Amino acid sequence: MNKPLLCALTATVLLFLPGMAQAQEGAELFVRFQQGERVSYGLVQGDVVRPIQGDLFGDHELLSERIPLSSVRLLAPVNPSKVIAVGLNFQSHLGDREPASYPGLFAKYPTSLVGPDDPIVRPPDSNNLHYEGEMVIVIGKEAKSVSEAEAAQYIFGVTAGNDVSERDWQSEDLQWFRAKASDSFGPVGPVIARGLDHNDLLLQTRVNGEIRQSERTGDLLFDVEAIVSYVSRYVTLSPGDIIFTGTPGSTQALQPGDVVEVELEGVGVLRNPVVAGGS
Repeated sequence: MNKPLLCALTATVLLFLPGMAQAQEGAELFVRFQQGERVSYGLVQGDVVRPIQGDLFGDHELLSERIPLSSVRLLAPVNPSKVIAVGLNFQSHLGDREPASYPGLFAKYPTSLVGPDDPIVRPPDSNNLHYEGEMVIVIGKEAKSVSEAEAAQYIFGVTAGNDVSERDWQSEDLQWFRAKASDSFGPVGPVIARGLDHNDLLLQTRVNGEIRQSERTGDLLFDVEAIVSYVSRYVTLSPGDIIFTGTPGSTQALQPGDVVEVELEGVGVLRNPVVAGGS
């Protein structure tokens, strides 16, 4: 793990948790990490991670082993069977357009996911690649046709995500297969935070240190519970599946060499450099 990522994660642990509002105290931070050949989920405690044996979303136990965070590589915090996303879910992103009467959905692919500090690869035929900083829902147990009132019990936690989007391809292609789901177009992380008030978190996106997006999740047109309920009408959600909830404001094109940071209150900073892809 490089120093900027470690600093971002340490800031999350040491500053966000003690400094949170009362409603957010007691949150837990989970990571998926690699150390040598070992890949495991773990619970972050200060500057160490305690590995989890078993299924994070089912039967598991917290091991007594304590591994320094500086000695592990953080991976995308989930390995989902499905990656679903909601579009046009902030009025600030819609502009003067009227919101829809239901969440507009599209699919990304698990192969689009990358973790903290992994590169966003701009394909050689891409000319209009944009960031979209978002809060991402992590499903905790199987959900099918659940009501909005029931939805909270199916949510394990939230993480930060970047719904990388090729705008020209969005307008040109029959579907958003390559515009939204190309390899590396789905950075997520650095942690899954459980126990936050996901309907009132500050979401910010920075490019090369400059704030480009900033809004609270309370401004979502369809909140987390409404999204989970709606998706579950049509698709059975499995433990570990994730849902991108929408991006605020406007976005701009990225260039190789840019560094995108998506910061979600209580989760930390998801940092990814942009690199040029080969032919």
